[in-house]
Amino acid sequence: MLRRLLAWLGRAPAPRAPAPPDLDGVAGPLDPPEPEPPGPDDVVVMPIEDAIDLHTFAPRDVASVVEEYLHEAQRRGFREVRVIHGRGKGVQRRVVRGVLARHPAVEGFRDAPASRGGWGATVVWLKAAGSDAAP
Repeated sequence: MLRRLLAWLGRAPAPRAPAPPDLDGVAGPLDPPEPEPPGPDDVVVMPIEDAIDLHTFAPRDVASVVEEYLHEAQRRGFREVRVIHGRGKGVQRRVVRGVLARHPAVEGFRDAPASRGGWGATVVWLKAAGSDAAP
């Protein structure tokens, strides 16, 4: 009897591991970890386009973000960009206008037309890359 049991076990397929339970949305040991959101001191690389929306930035960062954006937009050959600061009480608008007034890449600026944000955005004309006044 023992021989038959051993013979049968030798022919039997290897036992399968039990199927994992269905845990939709629950991370398991083989799932890659979720990326952490950037912290306050992390560098976030953003695509440079012909407009920047400042609503996602902390108010304390707006001036430096606009300065860097203008440098990079000019370097990439943009001649006109739009800075979206929002309507609100006008605080962000004043900060943005202060940066634009002294930035060496800026040729001129004004409120955006109604179709492009009105007084909640500013259209900026940049000097050509490589011009004498560029950084």
